[in-house]
Amino acid sequence: MSAYKSDFLRVLDERGFIHQLSDPEGLDAAARAGRITAYVGYDATATSLHIGNLISATMLYWLQETGHRPITLMGGGTSMIGDPSFRDDQRQLLTPDTIAGNIEGIKKIFSRILDYGDAATDAVMVNNADWLMKLNYVEFLRDVGRHFSVNRMLTFDSVKLRLDREQSLSFLEFNYMILQAYDFVELNKRYGCVLQMGGSDQWGNIVSGIDLGHRMGTPQLYALTTPLLTTASGAKMGKSASGAVWLNAENFSAYDFWQYWRNTEDADVERFLKIFTRLPLDEIARLAALGGAEVNEAKKVLATEATAIVHGREAAEQAAETARKTFEEGSTADTLPTVSVDRQALSEGVGILSLFVTAGLAASNGEARRHIKGGAVRLNDQPVSDERLMVTEADMSSDGAVKLSLGKKKHILVRPA
Repeated sequence: MSAYKSDFLRVLDERGFIHQLSDPEGLDAAARAGRITAYVGYDATATSLHIGNLISATMLYWLQETGHRPITLMGGGTSMIGDPSFRDDQRQLLTPDTIAGNIEGIKKIFSRILDYGDAATDAVMVNNADWLMKLNYVEFLRDVGRHFSVNRMLTFDSVKLRLDREQSLSFLEFNYMILQAYDFVELNKRYGCVLQMGGSDQWGNIVSGIDLGHRMGTPQLYALTTPLLTTASGAKMGKSASGAVWLNAENFSAYDFWQYWRNTEDADVERFLKIFTRLPLDEIARLAALGGAEVNEAKKVLATEATAIVHGREAAEQAAETARKTFEEGSTADTLPTVSVDRQALSEGVGILSLFVTAGLAASNGEARRHIKGGAVRLNDQPVSDERLMVTEADMSSDGAVKLSLGKKKHILVRPA
């Protein structure tokens, strides 16, 4: 039973979102007394958000669902510097055009998660470039910079760990937490925002914003962070065999996204159902109680519900049906991920090793060779033992595709183009 009285914090607490909270009683009272405004910031370092960002985006969903107003802050200004938190090296500096393109890609995901508009609880999307890029440097140093203690900044884990490892921290990066703190004050002034949420690695930056607000005369501000999510085996979440688990279909297909969740470890199912789906807690408890082979049904529900949030219900159900046909019926589903190979090359024959690399099932010929030796490679559901095998048009099925498989769960269709 949650100790919180506001619907907002009670929901976050029951679902496992809360790691650190700057003033639990104060925020709980504020959220219970009326509508609050909260934000999460997203730097535009790639064309898509990844699975780690889905946690904070889901917190914004529950904020809105419980009667409050979310702000999604696009880091058009802070992306010009790059957050140095817990990194061993400086991020690559991005051009304004690259940042703008990345923001357009990032925006896509939020339209599925939040309701934007002009109503009292409708979400607002803003870009910190609107104020950061207009700052006068000397005035900013006098008005804002004077409130920061370098001694205190050096004690934050995000900075301290970098220095302890004797890795260079540039003056450019050192300014990042000042700008993030200023964002909080600016959002309070413009939108009455009183809460910043983020991952646990952002705690120092967020608390700096609260302290700056106090020194610059804002009302009471609050911080809330989520735990760093790891799997039951201790691995950091968000990586697949092919790399990061992105939220945009162009970067990571809906089918691969569904498969990522389907492969969840048994011990993580209940926790992930609470965080990454919107299912009622009693339904989650029922699914979590399934034992033995039945736990796979709970994993399928997790996969479908998480995919529906990110890619839409239709894409999620299509991914589930594709998986069912592929694994349960042994048939080739048209909706499996597809890669194209030059028709002329296929007519002459393409080596199985290079074809696996082209399909993204192996990073190199050597890796593909190891998979073959390990018995993990199949062509049209038939085991491959010859690393010199040539794949030709004669291997295409009646629907005009060659099916490549790595193990039991990764499948790609190869079609001539």
